[in-house]
Amino acid sequence: MPAVGKSTVGVLPAKQLAYDFLDTDIVIQTKESMTLARIIKQRTQRHHNMDEMLTTRQVAKYLNVNEKMIYSLIAEKGLPASKVTGKWLFPLDLVRQWVENGTRNFPEQAKLPPYHGLVLISGANDLLLDTLVSTFNLKHSEHMALFGLAGSLGGFKALRKNLCHIAACCSSGENNDTVFPFMHEEIAQAPAVVNLCHREQGLIVQKNNPLGISSVKDLSQKGLTMVNRRLGTGARQLLDRELKGFEMDSESINGYENCVFRHMDAGLAILNGKAHAAPGIRSVANLLGLDFISLCWERFDLFINKDSFFEQGVQLFLAMLKGKVIKRTADELGGYDLSMTGKMVYPESGNDDGPSAPQA
Repeated sequence: MPAVGKSTVGVLPAKQLAYDFLDTDIVIQTKESMTLARIIKQRTQRHHNMDEMLTTRQVAKYLNVNEKMIYSLIAEKGLPASKVTGKWLFPLDLVRQWVENGTRNFPEQAKLPPYHGLVLISGANDLLLDTLVSTFNLKHSEHMALFGLAGSLGGFKALRKNLCHIAACCSSGENNDTVFPFMHEEIAQAPAVVNLCHREQGLIVQKNNPLGISSVKDLSQKGLTMVNRRLGTGARQLLDRELKGFEMDSESINGYENCVFRHMDAGLAILNGKAHAAPGIRSVANLLGLDFISLCWERFDLFINKDSFFEQGVQLFLAMLKGKVIKRTADELGGYDLSMTGKMVYPESGNDDGPSAPQA
């Protein structure tokens, strides 16, 4: 595109041109417009940087609540917050995500495009799931499975927006109850839920556990550094629930705000000596030769929109839940229970076993 010359500047005011071309590579040749564009862009960048972290007063105004209510929302509703600077700060992107995760009665989204060989999976990561995706792509040359790491809540959100065929989500409630807003508010539109596995969740710690960690309560001990999982992951939810049970403040834990994306990232941070503990799954600890403190067994399910359930690629992927690869991998890694693998969790069938996934 040619540069904007003086004749063009004569048509539109310089201020308007500065806004129009603020974020492009177009050269604005007039001295006045170049100077104005530079000033506006600098102020815009400063404004964005300031807005990334909100103060207590700002987040109260953003949520339209009394400032005193913010402290209750942190403790009772899990409002994302940090006190690493000595005062409460609120990452704006996480606050927005927190609000969206609590939103009910979402409008109906556009449907996925017709199936053309791509099986789109989003949600929580897991070593068994990684193996299934890789094996599927080797076994079925006319299909391809693509996985987008988004955490359990992120996977559910992607499924709700019809951005994927399958959402991989671990149970987020106590006693392995799956607690997602649509299961209560939009039951008529709820997707099918097929169990992938049960897996052992807890704390990954250094080999031989030199700090003697036995529970989440020990994470506040002097000299200990942890890494955490990102907001919206099952591991983070479990950790926060345990901290609440011990009436512990996350501020007392060094490294609580240091978040990594995957279970393997958490394990590698401990293996490399960057941290002493992290929430994670036993299979990662076993694979890396680290110690593990068990907290619970959680259910790991595949949520599938009913419109996508009988697509050929989705059925081929579900068939692998009854194959040899998943059983062999689970036996080698440890920390998995496949007694429910491939069974329909929702909608429930009339028998105890429930319908199974297609046979491989």
